[in-house]
Amino acid sequence: MKSHARNPRPTSNRGRLIAAAVALTTAIAAVSVWLWQRNSSADESVSANLPAASAALAGPGGGNTGTVSALDKLFLTKVRQAGLWEMPAGRLAQTHASSEAIKRAGMHLLEGHSKLDELDREDSQALNVPIPDQATAEQQGWVDQLKNARGQAFDQLFVDLLRASHGKIFITIGEVRATTKNSLIRRLAAQTNNTVQDHMDVLEDTGLVKDSTLDDVASTIPK
Repeated sequence: MKSHARNPRPTSNRGRLIAAAVALTTAIAAVSVWLWQRNSSADESVSANLPAASAALAGPGGGNTGTVSALDKLFLTKVRQAGLWEMPAGRLAQTHASSEAIKRAGMHLLEGHSKLDELDREDSQALNVPIPDQATAEQQGWVDQLKNARGQAFDQLFVDLLRASHGKIFITIGEVRATTKNSLIRRLAAQTNNTVQDHMDVLEDTGLVKDSTLDDVASTIPK
């Protein structure tokens, strides 16, 4: 029988495959090390910047800092009591008003003061400053007046009461924002300013704001 020499190709191919696998494993290991080093550097960079990022998120003052003045405490009370009568007034506008513009203004009152009230209660708790659970007797009387009015009479009364009230608190907001030393009060004043400005805008959009109402607001400004 004729003998045949063993074919050397399989051994040669197997060697090349093994060498390629080793090279691939080495490359993967090198890439893994590089990725680990890069991520570690990124983590260190993020960690180093966390204090600065936290300070930026806290805004001017770095969170709850600064003393709380008597005016600050009064402001917390006024914001709370404003919501306690203006939200009911906004709800009444949806059923008692004859004008869509009045109903729209009422919705702005509801939305704006619900957010302000939540922020005000959070700040009062953080600052350990008690705030009331009821509107003033005068404010409750305004709500009673609105309950007894309908149609165009309601529309005019609504604008008269709400535009005068917003104009007067707008003056107080400016004083608080300009003088407070507490960062939470500063934030609340800024938010209240935006909300009250929006409410005055929608009330004026009704076309029912009278000069006598603006004169009443002007009379409360300290000379």
